[in-house]
Amino acid sequence: MKQLLELLGVLALVQGGAGLLHEFTGWHIGLVQRIGFLDGYGIYASIALIVLAFALFAAAESRGPG
Repeated sequence: MKQLLELLGVLALVQGGAGLLHEFTGWHIGLVQRIGFLDGYGIYASIALIVLAFALFAAAESRGPG
């Protein structure tokens, strides 16, 4: 379970970072800009993904080994 939480955290961190790169540089990477109902809220969604990633990392650390 710990490894699953860490994997989900890494994916959320990468997608959040890619979303911020898209918003500030115009590069067409990441999934945040492809989700229609988030149109206009890309920065907020990307920051939320990064916060979610840190929460998943904290939850993974609180779990015991295995």
